Amino acid sequence: MAIGRSKVVIVGTGSVGAAVAFDMVMNHVCDDLILIDINKEKSWAEATDLQHSLGYSGSKMRVKDGEYEECNDADIVVIAAALPYITGQTRLDMLEKAAGIMNNIVPNIMKSGFLGIIVVITNPVDVMSYYVHKLSGLPASKVIGTGTALDSARLKYHLADVMSVDPQSVHALCMGEHGDSQIIPWSQITVGGKKFLDIINDNKMRLKGFNLNSLTEDIKKIAYRIVNAKGATTFGIAATTVQIVKAILRDENKVIPVSAMLNGEYGESDTYAGVPAVLNNQGVKELVEYHLVESEKAELKESIEIIKDYNKRLKL
Repeated sequence: MAIGRSKVVIVGTGSVGAAVAFDMVMNHVCDDLILIDINKEKSWAEATDLQHSLGYSGSKMRVKDGEYEECNDADIVVIAAALPYITGQTRLDMLEKAAGIMNNIVPNIMKSGFLGIIVVITNPVDVMSYYVHKLSGLPASKVIGTGTALDSARLKYHLADVMSVDPQSVHALCMGEHGDSQIIPWSQITVGGKKFLDIINDNKMRLKGFNLNSLTEDIKKIAYRIVNAKGATTFGIAATTVQIVKAILRDENKVIPVSAMLNGEYGESDTYAGVPAVLNNQGVKELVEYHLVESEKAELKESIEIIKDYNKRLKL
């Protein structure tokens, strides 16, 4: 009998789920990877294709398609199932159909006896994370949405490009809804430990074409451009999800801006929103509460109110 083998299940093997699976295999994130999909031929095909990649990866992972019963001893279940994006939709427009998908998936996961951690990718991810928490009965610390982690990665990449520095030298994040109301707390962003707002003031000629409002809108809208061109965002969200999974499996205590339950932080409670959280093998260990300036507090509150409004539309 294998001892101490880590196991991850991915539910949904569309473009996103398949990309997450591939990233996990290439980085040998876990020992056992199970793929589940309502289309069993699709999950079989993706699993078999991944098996064929193992000969060149040097990985000793086991990959297979499976059934919900196999969630019973999984460390993490990643929910990547979603319906295709329709041009012109916002993420919030997907609420009703996404909730229907969760109604089919979550009870089957929990029926297996699953007691691990669920990572939710399905949009609208903040609302769906809240819904999965309620449906599953799991502690909020064990249901985590990908939240604004990908938006934050996009922001870091852009700022690093503007400054011509390594992205690891940039500390930047987006907060609130993973969607059109998300905010960038510019007061908290640093490059090489220096506040970005100070960098702008100290380098007026070098950064004279830089506009905070324009960049904020670009980060909000870039996903729509990608989806309209190729049908889905895949590589970015896959890498984001794998970082979250690794932080949990490897007990990293890593800070990532995910969709997590607020319990008084930022003056909010009983809702999921994108905030920096410490992730380890217990899920969300704690939230990081920044001292935002008043304008940022107001913007974050407005974003969270939008999430709350959509939470109320769920049939709980």
